Amino acid sequence: MAGMLTDARRTGSGVAGAGNAAPARRLGQTAAIAAVPIGLFLLALAIRAVLAAINPDPAYPDSAYYVDIARNIAAGKGFTENFLWTFIDVGGRIPANPHLPVPSNAHWAPLASLVQVPFIWLLGPTRLASLLPFVLVGSLAAPLSWAIARDAGAPLLVQAGAGFLGAVPGLATVFMAQQDNFALTMVLGGGALWLTSRGLRGHARSFAAAGLLIGLATLARTDGALLAAAPAAAFGWDRWRAWRDRRPPALALAAAVGCALGFLVVVGPWWIRQLAVFGSISPSSGYGILWLRSFAELDSVTAPRTLSAFLAQPLGQLIGSRVAGFTAAIAIYLGIVCAVFLAPFAAIGWWRRRRSVETGPWLVAAVVLLLVSGLLFAIHVPNGMFLHASVALAPHTYWLALEGIVALAGWIAARRRSLDAGRLARLLVVSVLAIVTAGSALAADVVGSGWQRTLAERRQVASAIDVLAAPGDRLMSIDSATFEYLTGHGGIVSPDDPLPVVEQAARAYDVRWLILERDGEVRALAPILSGSPPPDWLGPPAWVLPSASGAVEAAIYPVCFGHALAGCTPGGAAMTWRAP
Repeated sequence: MAGMLTDARRTGSGVAGAGNAAPARRLGQTAAIAAVPIGLFLLALAIRAVLAAINPDPAYPDSAYYVDIARNIAAGKGFTENFLWTFIDVGGRIPANPHLPVPSNAHWAPLASLVQVPFIWLLGPTRLASLLPFVLVGSLAAPLSWAIARDAGAPLLVQAGAGFLGAVPGLATVFMAQQDNFALTMVLGGGALWLTSRGLRGHARSFAAAGLLIGLATLARTDGALLAAAPAAAFGWDRWRAWRDRRPPALALAAAVGCALGFLVVVGPWWIRQLAVFGSISPSSGYGILWLRSFAELDSVTAPRTLSAFLAQPLGQLIGSRVAGFTAAIAIYLGIVCAVFLAPFAAIGWWRRRRSVETGPWLVAAVVLLLVSGLLFAIHVPNGMFLHASVALAPHTYWLALEGIVALAGWIAARRRSLDAGRLARLLVVSVLAIVTAGSALAADVVGSGWQRTLAERRQVASAIDVLAAPGDRLMSIDSATFEYLTGHGGIVSPDDPLPVVEQAARAYDVRWLILERDGEVRALAPILSGSPPPDWLGPPAWVLPSASGAVEAAIYPVCFGHALAGCTPGGAAMTWRAP
């Protein structure tokens, strides 16, 4: 097998016999090989640039949060936030001494904010400054996918196709130009698994460098630390195989130590900061993020997010949520990364390569990510958690899928003498790439259109806030990070609790304006948009956004705690609609 892989690599790289070629020929071959990853990078860059131009603003709370924190860091305010995206950031409860701003990143990892800071210093707090690092880093996914296939000895057709899919990563493509950790995770996670495989072939420096990338992946997403299972399993397997075969191991102990140290060098300073500020390297875990019984409890300040309450829920509900989470994780991987269509081909490719060192670390990472995400973080998976993590598996998936297609073409040609295996393989690969590209474009259009509609509505809300609110007024909304981005006003998330608790939170943080939106509002406040009388601590709506059907899409209410706000009439007058 090792000999076959070596021969395949030589053939696939197109440089066999280069040692006997003239210097000019060697230079030409080197330039030709270098042109492939450069061309793939430029292709990926163009695709991501188009996506960034279409959707230049943060499209959802995650990306808005990263931009807000990046701008604070660039302005010299450090890791602080003038809003609460959820009360998890202050312990999951209304604190005894409520105040803003507060230390940030009790839950979110810092890298997606940090990469923006140099660009903000250079270009100012602009949309371009926040987009550029993700467009540039994310474009490396294409040459990375090509390199993984090439290093595994795949045919040139597979190498080029894998690189193309790295540029157009299935239904995840639309997320690759967002100010989020998708682009970072795909490159750092995929790169770490690749370097781990290289370590098993005797490249000690690659194995050590895998620790650095896993550390960076952990700073991009906390669950990036799960990728450490791959080098740990690789080292253990290599030692066991060396003992079984009575031969020296491929991985020296120094390589494993270097891998561990590389990880700690990267994440150590951040963990020290978390311990100093929050008393834990994973504060949100201590605040009950692991013990949610429903996703709504994330925004609650009264839910008992404890292990005992988690275990006390009905057994059927507990098991059902785990099954749903694990099933959702598999569906996300098959639907988003594989775009459904690639899944059977990836299975064929993996089966053919199942004994290869190139697939072992990837398989370990896939199993660990699926099991931990689907079973431990089951409540979070349907709401996007595994969607972010799954892209780390994409580069290897695309290589395996295209190898599966080529193998299928060979199998068909062997049974139909009239067919040429090479031509059939090219036809099938090009067809599959075209289908995946079309599906990715359609998904990007559908998802992007939804983002644009929501943002257009919120921009109207923001314009009204600019007129209504005084400097320093705080807002309560379902998405405090995005409204801080759009308006510059801090505030808090609407707690998913009964109205008296919502009022308590508003009083605690001296909220002046409540923003209600039809899509995604918490249960206690949702009826108000349908015409139910507001509570007596709200005045009549100061501004409303009606839909074409006459229903209300969004509204702004003054919060009446003795403030002299225009239009604030304690007692809750009946809602009257008026055009914005």
